[in-house]
Amino acid sequence: MEAKTIQQTEKGSIYVAKESRLAHLKKELIRGKHYYILMAPYLIIFFLFTVIPVVISFGLSFFSFNMLEIPKFVGWENYSRLFLSDDIFMIALKNTFIFAVLTGPISYIACFLFAWIINELSPKVRAFMTLVFYAPSISGNVFFIWLIIFSGDSYGYLNGFLMKVGVILEPIQWLKDEQYILAVVIIVQLWLSLGTSFLAFIAGLQNIDQTLVEAGTVDGIKNRWQELWFITLPSMRPQLLFGAVLQITMAFAVADISIALAGFPSVNYAAHTVVTHLMDYGTIRFEMGYASAIATVLFALMVGTNMIIQKILRRVGE
Repeated sequence: MEAKTIQQTEKGSIYVAKESRLAHLKKELIRGKHYYILMAPYLIIFFLFTVIPVVISFGLSFFSFNMLEIPKFVGWENYSRLFLSDDIFMIALKNTFIFAVLTGPISYIACFLFAWIINELSPKVRAFMTLVFYAPSISGNVFFIWLIIFSGDSYGYLNGFLMKVGVILEPIQWLKDEQYILAVVIIVQLWLSLGTSFLAFIAGLQNIDQTLVEAGTVDGIKNRWQELWFITLPSMRPQLLFGAVLQITMAFAVADISIALAGFPSVNYAAHTVVTHLMDYGTIRFEMGYASAIATVLFALMVGTNMIIQKILRRVGE
């Protein structure tokens, strides 16, 4: 009898706790109803055009679907084919990881360093330099200028310069030789990488509370590097996280630059990435189930990498 009474009491306390949580949630929703109404248009669009397509894509990855016939359930067959039978996907995955490992951290650190240096300049010079560094990322297909620089004939700027100084005797096919293609695309991607993350870092540096710097000087901060680690970076943690998400997404989603410079597909798939592989099966072959499996793997890679980076950034300043 006592055991039953204790169990009933525990169940009652759990029910009351759940009820109190629901009541608190309802109270908070009513209190912030104006904010939710203002956010509703964006949330509806985000849910319709981002959340639902991601869920549908994940579900479709377990089917064989060519957009003409009724989808046929195949289970894990698309994933087993992807990792065990598709050699081109493994090349694309390798190239994508190389892109991510090189362009992601380098562009992220470059964004912060340039923002940190430019922030120390006078307001007019700072505004001009911000425009200079940010301009390539908002100039559309401006990266086509690199086609002239890396042109495979003697009229290409790089070939012309190297032949003039005697480094090479005949033009190098920069965009046709597989040993150079990937490096060229990485260079162009790095050139374009000073985008939104760069502006976010500039904004974060501008909003640092200067009283923290003064207090740090009193507490024993001796140089700019200590100020950077113990004051600047912790104060910019939201901007750092935002920039990390953007740079990781850009690093894993390389496609347009690769196609524009190296063609589609590139020579021996030397610049083939997961996104171009996805485009191949999704927009050319119309194997939508298989393309959905590729998209799901790419999504998992992005989410996993973002979680790791966020854990690392939370330790900044400790």
